[in-house]
Amino acid sequence: MLEKIQVQMSVYDKLQILSDAAKYDVACTSSGVDRKGDGTGMGNCRAAGLCHSFSSDGRCICLLKILFTNECIYDCKYCINRSSNDVVRTSFTPEEVCTLTMEFYRRNYIEGLFLSSGILKSPNYTMELIYATLYRLRNVCNFQGYIHVKAIPGTDAQLLERVGFLADRMSVNLELPTAEGLRLLAPHKSRKNILAPMRMVQNRMQENKQEIVLYKNAPRFVPAGQSTQMIIGATPETDYQILNVAESLYQKFGLRRVFYSAFVAVNEDSALPARTGEGPPLLREHRLYQADWLLRFYRFEAKELLDEEHPNFNIFLDPKCNWALKHLEQFPVEVNRADYNMLLRVPGIGVKSAMRIVKARQMGNLKFEDLKNMGVVLKRALYFLTCSGKMMYRTKLDEDYITRNLLNTKERLPDTVSGITYRQLSLFDDVNYTDSGAVQILQA
Repeated sequence: MLEKIQVQMSVYDKLQILSDAAKYDVACTSSGVDRKGDGTGMGNCRAAGLCHSFSSDGRCICLLKILFTNECIYDCKYCINRSSNDVVRTSFTPEEVCTLTMEFYRRNYIEGLFLSSGILKSPNYTMELIYATLYRLRNVCNFQGYIHVKAIPGTDAQLLERVGFLADRMSVNLELPTAEGLRLLAPHKSRKNILAPMRMVQNRMQENKQEIVLYKNAPRFVPAGQSTQMIIGATPETDYQILNVAESLYQKFGLRRVFYSAFVAVNEDSALPARTGEGPPLLREHRLYQADWLLRFYRFEAKELLDEEHPNFNIFLDPKCNWALKHLEQFPVEVNRADYNMLLRVPGIGVKSAMRIVKARQMGNLKFEDLKNMGVVLKRALYFLTCSGKMMYRTKLDEDYITRNLLNTKERLPDTVSGITYRQLSLFDDVNYTDSGAVQILQA
């Protein structure tokens, strides 16, 4: 039996460990809330969201992104912090998290807090510590900025409710797309325990909306909504299965976002996919995000994009272009007559440009040069559009012909080989701080 060795750590040492341990959690965007400061505290949130910065692999880095603790009683096979791993363990105190958040915010390093955690002793015990942290941050430090917190499955509903009145966004990680995947790789977790807090948050948010109508000064419960995350590639589900799970979550639980995290092999385990030289499935993650966008903003359904005969996305074409090429009977679309929904299905036309087209054509017929000024990507759209009955160039409405030309535009895809690392950007990357210097900053 291994003996635990306890060593006193500085706040900076803990920050190094617990910020690095949080890098695999991608569900941390920070938009969708309107919490204005009252002038007596520090920070505020705008409806348009915070000022985001993104690392090269697409992770949001404008929040202080940390774990409260990397100790965990669970042994999820894919997790670096699983109980059977021999890693350095540490935990913050509520006071330390508050100090870090306030000091980094004052120096304009961050604009909010993303707080997740391993499970220390029990879900309720850990969530009590997180509640104490958020309560101190809001009521003692008077922090009025953005807070995103992870809800731990298995926590009592009353405790989650108390936390939800202090946070702006709450998320419960689905972890893996199917119950079978959870059984194999995360046997301590169950789909029931994960979905229960999702349902509780959804119901309480709906109740809170009615309370706010009746009492304008009523406290707001999770005003930025809830989100979740799925690990992609650790289990053998197809894109079709994953997209149907995401669609169901949007419809049944009213989620703001489903995040897809390409599986990163950090553990050796016979239940996990064998390590290869190809690295994480970043392109697959990229395609799922594109398809997710189509579900949320372009009025597509999962069954339109994939089916059992074609269960995975085209690696060469984005899902919208791929759909259009499989439904050429619906094209070309006359831009001066097509309704808004049909315009959204034209490759190269986005939500904003479709709205501009609908509004502008009330003043007269549009030409291709007008579409370019409205933000339409003509190098894609020209194969699927007519203006006053004419196409931009003489072209064939043929799948092979259009595919070859679309591929010649050299769509910029994530680099799946070079230039990608899975190191979360450190708050100290731009300056060569020494340990003592960092501590001095925190204590300033």
